[in-house]
Amino acid sequence: MKKFITTAVVVLTTAVAGILTWRKVESDRIRDDLWTEAERVSAEQDRAAQKQAQHS
Repeated sequence: MKKFITTAVVVLTTAVAGILTWRKVESDRIRDDLWTEAERVSAEQDRAAQKQAQHS
């Protein structure tokens, strides 16, 4: 019975660690995607401001 409990604890701990790692990876990916999108929008706004300044 002790071996079963030990095995169950190891499996449960491994599963929790895997889930936490997956959540961290997904969080980083989403943050990177948002950062890339923000940089793209910022660059577009800078270009629009330059065009507007040239036409004024």
